[in-house]
Amino acid sequence: MDRDHFRPGPLAEVARVPADDRWDLVFVRDLRHPPEKVWAALTDPDQLARWAPFLASRDLGTPGEATLSTVNGDETFPQPATVLRAEPPTLLEHTWGDGLLRWELTPSATGTRLTLRHTVDEPGLAPVMAAGWHLCLDVAGHLLDGDPVGPIRGAEAKNFGWDELRAAYAERLDDDAAPR
Repeated sequence: MDRDHFRPGPLAEVARVPADDRWDLVFVRDLRHPPEKVWAALTDPDQLARWAPFLASRDLGTPGEATLSTVNGDETFPQPATVLRAEPPTLLEHTWGDGLLRWELTPSATGTRLTLRHTVDEPGLAPVMAAGWHLCLDVAGHLLDGDPVGPIRGAEAKNFGWDELRAAYAERLDDDAAPR
């Protein structure tokens, strides 16, 4: 895809749920590929470099220590990470700095239902993270489709609708928290 014509897809299913003294952003996306292919995109450093907000120091498909370097333009910011669980191709759980990411892959009739649980310290961070993951997973979808866009991360995300996504997810998450 021509990067200049990239536009974010529709909003994903999201929720913000209490997790002890923190919060989980639950972000659900359907991908048109089998879990094995999605697993490779989540664990292989070369594929991660083409869509994720970080670079990985090693394959994330096995438990153990790693470094995930957040990317913003030409700068990288290394953070310690630990792969806690790796059960190919259904479950990947790892830390990223102070955060915890749990990727669940479930086969579906059309490919894979990916559920990401990203633990954050403050509930107000959920829309920010949702907007970022939205863009990253849109890019991952294009990569898996064989139509790569190139990574969209850091400040550059603002050029691709990040502000609008953040606002839309904030509204959706606030509606989700309203009493019924």
